[in-house]
Amino acid sequence: MIYTVTLNASIDYHVWLQALTQNSIHEAQKEWKSAGGKGINVSKVLRNLGQPSVALGFAGGFTGAFIRQELEREGIVHQLLSIAEDSRINIKIKAGTETDISGVSPSIPSEAQGQLLAQLELLAHGDVLVLAGSVPASMPADFYGTILQRLRSRGVRVILDAKGKALAHALPERPFFIKPNQHELGELFGVQVSTREEAVHYAKKAMEIGASNVIVTLGGNGAVFVSPETELVAQFPKQQAVNSIGAGDSVVAGFLYGVSHQWEIKDAFRFAVAAGCSTAISEGFCTRESIDAILPQITVIEC
Repeated sequence: MIYTVTLNASIDYHVWLQALTQNSIHEAQKEWKSAGGKGINVSKVLRNLGQPSVALGFAGGFTGAFIRQELEREGIVHQLLSIAEDSRINIKIKAGTETDISGVSPSIPSEAQGQLLAQLELLAHGDVLVLAGSVPASMPADFYGTILQRLRSRGVRVILDAKGKALAHALPERPFFIKPNQHELGELFGVQVSTREEAVHYAKKAMEIGASNVIVTLGGNGAVFVSPETELVAQFPKQQAVNSIGAGDSVVAGFLYGVSHQWEIKDAFRFAVAAGCSTAISEGFCTRESIDAILPQITVIEC
C-alpha cells in the first residue's frame, strides 16, 4: 500500500482576481476551496490515476473537519489524527500571476506525534511512504529523519519531498527518492543551481549523502533524473503556467505510479514530468487523460 504523510494539512483557498493592487477592495471573479498539503496532493493525483493510497497526518478544528470531508468526498482513504488547533488556511491568489500566502501552522503536541509514529510502525515490506511538505515549527526539524530511521529495517520505500532543515536532516537516512526543485537543491548546498549540468552535479552530491534516486525540477526548463545507473534530462515545450500549485506533487505521484507498475525508469520519469506539466497548465490536478495528451511532447534523453 502507498501511504502519504502531510504534517501541515490545509484548506487551500484559491481566488481569481482581475488584478491585485494595494489599498484596494477586490471582488473575486471565482473561488475554489480544497483540502491541501503536499502529501494530500500526491494522494489526489494517485486517486486520479486509479492508484489507491492512505493519507496520514494531522487535522484540527473546523478546518480539519473540512479537510476530512473533502478527502472522503473524493474517495481518498485517510487516517488523519485529531489535534486541538485549527489546521491552516493557505490563500492562492491568481491575478495574472500567482501569489501564495501560507497560513500559520497549528501546534502539534508530542502525544499526536507519537500516535503518528505508532501508525507508521504498522507499515511492512513492500509498502511505500511519501513524506511531503513542511515540518511545523512545533515539531523536531529531524522528524522525517526519525521516521526514515525507524522504517529502515522494514523494507519500506520512503519518498521524501521536503526542503531546508527537514531535507538536510533526513537525507543521510537513505530515502529511496527525493524531488527538490532547483532552488531547494541549491539551498541544500548553499549554491545557486541554474543549469541542467549544475542540477545533475548537485543531485549526485545528494546521492553521496544518502538519496538513492533524485529528480530535480527546473521550472519551465525541464527536469533531470539521476540514479546510480543513469542520468536523464526531460524537456517539454514551454507553455503558459496556469497553476503551479501541486505541479511538483504531481511529479512525485507520476513517478511513484510508474515505479509501482514496474515500468522502466525512463518511462516512469517521462510520465512524472508529463504529470507535472499537465497540472501546471490546468486549474486542477492532472488526470490520466491529460497526462496521455501531453506525453508525446515530452522528450527524455541521457545526459
